Amino acid sequence: MTIEIDDSGTGDLVGDAFIGFYRKDMKKIIFKTLPVDLFKGENWKNKMPLKKTLELVKEGLEELKFDKKREKVLLCRGNIFDNVRAYFIEEGILYEDAIIEGKLQDAVERRLITHLRDDLGIRSKKLTIISGARRYFVLFNWVTYNFYKREKFVKSGFRKWNTVWRERAIEKYEEIKANKKGNFY
Repeated sequence: MTIEIDDSGTGDLVGDAFIGFYRKDMKKIIFKTLPVDLFKGENWKNKMPLKKTLELVKEGLEELKFDKKREKVLLCRGNIFDNVRAYFIEEGILYEDAIIEGKLQDAVERRLITHLRDDLGIRSKKLTIISGARRYFVLFNWVTYNFYKREKFVKSGFRKWNTVWRERAIEKYEEIKANKKGNFY
């Protein structure tokens, strides 16, 4: 018997991130949330996302009644699970780093998109379950259209946000604001 574990949103610019669990024999999927504030300031510097991920994985495995003597975990290879790997080794939990595809990956990515749409109000039709540069710019553009109200949703612990992208977002916001004023005359 196997449990798959995957994440979504941990590398995305805005919003909460999610850890998904799929117990194949029961066909059961559950999600746990990593709040966006873990990816900011001191929380980020103190590696709180990794610590919280370990806590959530322990909770998820308990909820799914994982038996470490008879079962195995297929674990996403992402670095958000670094503390989890160390814990699994320490506890003698059989696991394998894996590329998670299919049912769980689609479900956890859909969970993220639902959060971005329903909780943050991101309406772009270009926002899909496919991560990468395209999704990054959908989220970046969403932030720029109302920068000072939306910056609180940004995972500001990411180094590139503070060294490159924040300044670009403010410039784009100012440009948008100036163009809107010009359109009223």
